[in-house]
Amino acid sequence: MADFIFSLNATLPIFLIMVLGWFLMRIGLFNKEFNKVADKYVFKVALPVLLFKDIATADIRSDFNLTFVLFCMVTTTIMFLAIWGLSYIFIKDKTQVGAFAQASARGSAAVLGIAFINNIYGNSGMAPLMIVSAVPLYNILSVIILTFSADMGKNGNVSGVQTSKSSNIKKACINVVKNPIIIGIFLGLPFSIFGINIPAIPLKAVTSIAQTATPIALLVVGAGFEGAKAIKKIKLTSIATFIKLVLLPLIFFPFAIAFGFGGSELVAILIMLGSPTTVTCYIMAKNMGNDEVLSSSIVVMATLLSSVTLTGWIFVLKVMGLI
Repeated sequence: MADFIFSLNATLPIFLIMVLGWFLMRIGLFNKEFNKVADKYVFKVALPVLLFKDIATADIRSDFNLTFVLFCMVTTTIMFLAIWGLSYIFIKDKTQVGAFAQASARGSAAVLGIAFINNIYGNSGMAPLMIVSAVPLYNILSVIILTFSADMGKNGNVSGVQTSKSSNIKKACINVVKNPIIIGIFLGLPFSIFGINIPAIPLKAVTSIAQTATPIALLVVGAGFEGAKAIKKIKLTSIATFIKLVLLPLIFFPFAIAFGFGGSELVAILIMLGSPTTVTCYIMAKNMGNDEVLSSSIVVMATLLSSVTLTGWIFVLKVMGLI
């Protein structure tokens, strides 16, 4: 029961803020112009600053484990590319491939990771190392998938003119280099790797900006949620939610256990694999010309159901004596 209450405390407030955004949009306090500006602020300022701060202030040197880092990196790459490939094969409407693939693979590691492990173990454990290992790849792979998928939707399905492979690769590389979220991550890495402390005054300013990222992003997701359109995409939404919350942990946990991971390592891997779809999926999909309606629908459903699934996974790991 304690685990279930904790999971509710972690996920229900997130869901309620999205509901608030939806309500404020419906009563006219928010409008489309506000949503557009807020989208850009979160994408170009708040989220990059949040990830910079999370990584720059993480102490990865004291708990560095090369096997754990490689496992997180390889697992992240496999799940993104496998879901992308299967999505392309099985989803008829190619304009939905990018949003579906990203939302099925990308969890809320940076937001929930440290909080979950702190609650269970009293310290952040392996969460910072998992974030440094997986989150940069989350963003790089998401940019690549969304870039190719946006072009595929505009060209492949609409006009029948296929964008050349070399053009797509070049565009994806440019988008990776220019992506504000990725820039924020890589600016934070030297501080974490070399143990550089940010002075108190700039750190306080950075923290204040970072704290605006999650609530504004959640309000924007809720405000942009279109129930009628989302219902038409309920099948893909349900499949993506199942993949994110249940299937990925089911597939990769046996490998994690086989590598001898336990305790905070396994909880960090659980957050990497089975946490709800991050709100960043909606922000990036909308800003990169992909299906934001499908993205917001998956974020809402995954967040709503994650308190049950995360509690279930924690219970299973405890029963097996692994955490």
